[in-house]
Amino acid sequence: MPRFSIVVPSHGVAGRLSQALDSVLAQSFGDFELIPVCDAPDSPAADVVAGYAERDSRVTPVGSPPSAGLAGARNTGLRAAVGGHVLFLDGDDVLAPGALAALDARLSDTGEVDVLYAEHERTPWWEGEPSNPAAPLLAGTPDGAFSPDRAPELTGVALPAWSAVYRRAFLAEEDLTFPGGHFTDVGFGGLVALRARRVAVLRSVVVRHLLRRQGNRLGLPGEHHAELLDQAELVLTRAGEQGLSPQRLKPLFGQLFAAVLKTAAHPRRLPAGHRAFFQRASGLYRRHRPAGYRPPGGSLGVQHRLLAAGSYTAFRALRAANRTALRAAALLPRPRGLRTRLRYAAALRRPLDQNLVVYCAYWGRGYACNPAAIHAKARELAPHLRSVFLVEPDAAHTLPKGVEHAVIGSRKYWEVLARAKYLVNNANFADAVVKRPGSVHLQTQHGTPLKKMGTDQAAYPVVAAATGSFARLLARIDRWDYNLTSNRHSTEMWERAFPGAHEILEYGYPRNDVYCTASAEDVARVRRELGVPEGKKALLYAPTHRDYATGFASGLNLAEFCEAIGDDYVVLLRAHYFYDRGSHRGGGRIIDVTGHRSSEDVCLAADALITDYSSIMFDYANLDRPIVVYADDWDVYRETRGVYFDLMGFPPGRIARTAEELAAVFRDGSWADESATALRAAFRERFCQFDDGRAAERVVRRVLLGEPPESIPPVVPLAERVPAPAAATLVRS
Repeated sequence: MPRFSIVVPSHGVAGRLSQALDSVLAQSFGDFELIPVCDAPDSPAADVVAGYAERDSRVTPVGSPPSAGLAGARNTGLRAAVGGHVLFLDGDDVLAPGALAALDARLSDTGEVDVLYAEHERTPWWEGEPSNPAAPLLAGTPDGAFSPDRAPELTGVALPAWSAVYRRAFLAEEDLTFPGGHFTDVGFGGLVALRARRVAVLRSVVVRHLLRRQGNRLGLPGEHHAELLDQAELVLTRAGEQGLSPQRLKPLFGQLFAAVLKTAAHPRRLPAGHRAFFQRASGLYRRHRPAGYRPPGGSLGVQHRLLAAGSYTAFRALRAANRTALRAAALLPRPRGLRTRLRYAAALRRPLDQNLVVYCAYWGRGYACNPAAIHAKARELAPHLRSVFLVEPDAAHTLPKGVEHAVIGSRKYWEVLARAKYLVNNANFADAVVKRPGSVHLQTQHGTPLKKMGTDQAAYPVVAAATGSFARLLARIDRWDYNLTSNRHSTEMWERAFPGAHEILEYGYPRNDVYCTASAEDVARVRRELGVPEGKKALLYAPTHRDYATGFASGLNLAEFCEAIGDDYVVLLRAHYFYDRGSHRGGGRIIDVTGHRSSEDVCLAADALITDYSSIMFDYANLDRPIVVYADDWDVYRETRGVYFDLMGFPPGRIARTAEELAAVFRDGSWADESATALRAAFRERFCQFDDGRAAERVVRRVLLGEPPESIPPVVPLAERVPAPAAATLVRS
């Protein structure tokens, strides 16, 4: 029997789950079992956990449906546990180094105890010093094992479940499990403290709790706050049935109603049903108030007395100043120009147009990327919707025929932004755009992240300086309702880089649908349009942007490269979209396709891809064609830009560090040999998970048509997909 069973619920924390599991498996004390609780076999968390279970026999995953909530997940893990003591660790928290060794030593010192309470740190998500809220509570307790009567302030309801270790036999004997619903820690902690006979404390940090930027989910507005009263009533009723002494009942009552009043006094937590919450809380207060209980002093004491008296009107008046302050803080951003602001404000007062969808790609560069692919599919599946594409003035003429548009900054632009039910972007809308109640914002992204993104850029000065205000970035993130991803890697990285309350859609990138739907005729047509000569192999050279450089300066002399690899090849040059568009030139050995509207077309035309660190490699991998990485400045790029994984250790094909090496892999054929093919297969397995040709359909059905998740077409397995064929000139090894 292991010393500890560590239960880790994982729903909604896939982006940080690895950190939690790593913090357990890296402990110096190794006598434990680790029980991750996953909500579905194909969930992002289950994908993460599966790798750990394969590598370490101490990891024994179990399943619990999302409908069971946190309480159900913990109870499932508890039923599976066989260790002597149980710890509950949230999936986005970590065990402090040496925590298990410290717990083991303390349990050895104190002897058998039902509960060992410990300290924990609350770590700000961005910056600031960690706090240790448990320390004052534990400071005055006896040094050894003791009866709960000797520490009446240790009620259990003021500490989260993961700030203690529980003797498993004690929980089983007393039939103690987590009560269903929200605020389950309050109920569980109180019930455990009521039944425990012998407890002890460890005055050192065991868990480091990462505070979410969007705050605790329990703090969000909604009807679930009524369940706090359910938990308080459960604990107080059990305390009464048990005949708890007044010495212990008074602090228990005080701590429970401190939590209740914190909710009752918070204007945003109860947008509806505030009076009903107050009245029920008032009834509980009067029914369970211990004899001789004295409310605290100050403003909190006033709230106690108003609650006891049932004076809802007076209670609301007490909070009026705070509500006024909140309204002032919520003043909306406005566009520049008085006339524009007035028009926009007027449009915001009009009802949302339930059939209006606004699209934008790359800050208005044109009809491109995921927004364009979603727009095209919406015209097919949801023809009743009116769609407007936002473009810069010089891009309006590039739109396909029949696509309605609005020029950025125009009167129509602000009007459609104010009234659209749906807003779709692969970057971000202007800071002045208001997220209206009832509107739906879809962030499609425009690539799989190798380089650090979002708030993760803060540690890299060159990038952070160019990014601008992170506060504004976070405000933009807060407008998102959905965030699109094409693989589990992106799911995890987006959760870290773009912290918010939005929902992740693992549907694939709509722009990549064409890689599974295009025909040989489509490939031939695009090659003709780009001017690829008959009988030539087309190599797409697509380098990425360098944050430490200005302007586009390729690290590769293309003329010399073409001369070195022979006449069988032509190079399609596509610079990053940050740079000026090149002019399309047909013929010759180098064809500049930077200005071509569709990067997908360019990829279809290419027999192989040469890139450095551009996200185009992840998209191109869907075609299952050779990829060569030209990494002449990898070390500099990695240090100045930051990366999420070591591309040199997990490449999509051959790697060349010099121009000579790059030419050599094409001269000797190793760019497409069996070894390169094996590397590409592993890369595709990891990064082409959801791009099966039906991503746009899934997005339209779920976001624009409101179909339930269970009715959305499932992802076609990678092995069953048939990518668009390469040109007939490619000879595969």
